[in-house]
Amino acid sequence: MNTGKAWFVWGVGVAAYLVAITQRTSFGVAGLDATERFNATASALSAFTVVQLLVYAGLQIPVGVLVDRLGPRFMIAIGAALMCLGQVQLAAATSVPAGLVGRILVGAGDAMTFIAVIRLIPAWFPAQRVPVLTQLTGQLGQLGQLISIIPFAFVLHTFGWSAAFLSTAALGLLAFVLAAALIRNEPAGTPAAPKSAGMKDSAADLAKAWLQPGTQLGMWSHFTVQFSGTVFILTWGYPFLRSGQGLDSGTATALMSLFVLVGLVCGPLLGGWVGRHPLRRSTMVLLISAATAVAWAATLLYPGRAPLWLLVVLVLTLALGGPASMIGFDFARTYNPSHRLGTATGIVNVGGFCAALVTMYLVGLVLDLLHNNGFSSELYALDSFRVALSVQFVVLGIGAVAMVMSRRVVRRRMAAAGVVVPPLRTALAREWRRLRSGG
Repeated sequence: MNTGKAWFVWGVGVAAYLVAITQRTSFGVAGLDATERFNATASALSAFTVVQLLVYAGLQIPVGVLVDRLGPRFMIAIGAALMCLGQVQLAAATSVPAGLVGRILVGAGDAMTFIAVIRLIPAWFPAQRVPVLTQLTGQLGQLGQLISIIPFAFVLHTFGWSAAFLSTAALGLLAFVLAAALIRNEPAGTPAAPKSAGMKDSAADLAKAWLQPGTQLGMWSHFTVQFSGTVFILTWGYPFLRSGQGLDSGTATALMSLFVLVGLVCGPLLGGWVGRHPLRRSTMVLLISAATAVAWAATLLYPGRAPLWLLVVLVLTLALGGPASMIGFDFARTYNPSHRLGTATGIVNVGGFCAALVTMYLVGLVLDLLHNNGFSSELYALDSFRVALSVQFVVLGIGAVAMVMSRRVVRRRMAAAGVVVPPLRTALAREWRRLRSGG
């Protein structure tokens, strides 16, 4: 464990995940082009991403079970192959139904990748490295968004729709070859972990993982803090910045790129903080969720178009949601045995993407309703975006309440086991005294 080969295997897994993120986010950059190609309404446009994420979220638990049974290598390779086929289909599509088929395949392949890569980490590295490597996996993978934002967008606007999506299909083929040839599930000589013998045992493991309050806390953490950034980067961020806020394409692209870079920088820092303060993980999630609500409120309530500095603050805040959502997976790892870690991780991953797909669809639906009822003459008018994007506050509130309730159950069980979490003010006072004393 923690050898050169471990880093190599993990690196190949991260590369496959980076490709998966490229496939996932490519359609967000092509949103305005898709509106013209498919003659799509706002609801139809959001349906592309909603259907993709619906498939992704719906497969998380089955994929988690299969990762525990079949191993990460198989699932990563099959996922890359499905995404390749999906992008080929989308490259040829000229109608909404044909395009949806392509996004369904992309969503299915994407669903198989992240859980499997996360499953590699505890098999190849010691426990103290897992939080930071989990963060690094998530944030290095987000570099795939930069591929969508810069080279993919360049190919799209220079050579056209089909050439752009065929280029991402080629990346999927490359990921398939690398995963099948180079990834290994665990170091040679590792004792085999107990596996479920059949569907009955797999169902029992699923029930145990779900009934574990720590898994539920992880899921609601992921639900609350992850969805807003996903909605922004996958579907509505680019139209909001271009049509709603009136930014030119270069400035909008720079802000989308900033989203990725901030997450990449903050991820390892947050992972290190989680490793040092494991009893304060949920507090960090709640604080970042509150900051997200404040940033959106300031942007949407600003009279007229928001100044660039405020849009930068919004993007910086949303970018923290990705690293913070990784804390949910750390809850899954902490409270579940290794043989059902994939299952628990799948449950956690359902949270944020369910919240994202519901929000994406509702934003598109509200935009269409406002346009059809004469609220605005333009589909993507700023005032329409103000109303439509406000649905996020409802989702944030639901997630925060559910998270606090599940945290209470976890802390009651911890107290029964003799682990008492001191009040936050006590912990802060203790940390302040430590810093003043130089300890």
